[in-house]
Amino acid sequence: MYAESTAVVGPLATYSEPHSYDLCEFHAGRLTVPRGWDVVRHEIDLEDSGPTGDDLLALADAVREAARPEPPRDPADDGGGFRRGHLRVLPDLP
Repeated sequence: MYAESTAVVGPLATYSEPHSYDLCEFHAGRLTVPRGWDVVRHEIDLEDSGPTGDDLLALADAVREAARPEPPRDPADDGGGFRRGHLRVLPDLP
């Protein structure tokens, strides 16, 4: 938060964000900021750092979605074949 002159130190990021950096515990604990800046430290409870129920449900939903078979399609609907990934399925020629 450069505009607010604040550095925030907390858990590792779950997504890429400009102007944020992942630091190991050693360097996060020794972080210094420019004079006049504030440091906000979010401590992590190592006893409770595992996945939450929401995390596990999201993972289970993603696995179910990936395992779901594609519904069969009529090859005549899109000009002689259909695409699945980078492969094309063509009907048998008489």
